Amino acid sequence: MTGTGTTTPPSRTAPSLLYAIKQVELAIRAQLDDLLKPAGVTTAQYTALTVLDRRDGLTTAELARNSFVTPQTMADLVTALERGELIDRHPDPAHRRRTLIKLTPRGRTLLADVDDLVRGLEERMLADLDRGERSTLRDALNRCRAALATSPPQ
Repeated sequence: MTGTGTTTPPSRTAPSLLYAIKQVELAIRAQLDDLLKPAGVTTAQYTALTVLDRRDGLTTAELARNSFVTPQTMADLVTALERGELIDRHPDPAHRRRTLIKLTPRGRTLLADVDDLVRGLEERMLADLDRGERSTLRDALNRCRAALATSPPQ
């Protein structure tokens, strides 16, 4: 109670860390969508291309897991990326029933063309962090990701 006989509302607490992380993700996605639109790809397609750039020759299911989308969503993304000649699909020589996805030269060129824009977005996001804070943030996020990848949901 205050001196006037009214109740003081409880102090607002900071948003949860999960909320803050989600807000950062949404902000990144919105800005990436805008940056990538002139290149003709979505953020989800760009993510898949960057996964293939690091590890070419994945199945659709593997690419879905590494791109954080469902296999059904990835099937649609792969169709669009193949139509845009950014990826190729070929039978796996070791397992003829599996199809492997690889970046095309056109896909690699697209990634190179947008690299400076994407790096600029990351730099803007991290602008207020010094080198040590950036390293600490990267390490902490990677440990959080690993903890969730190895622990079953409760």
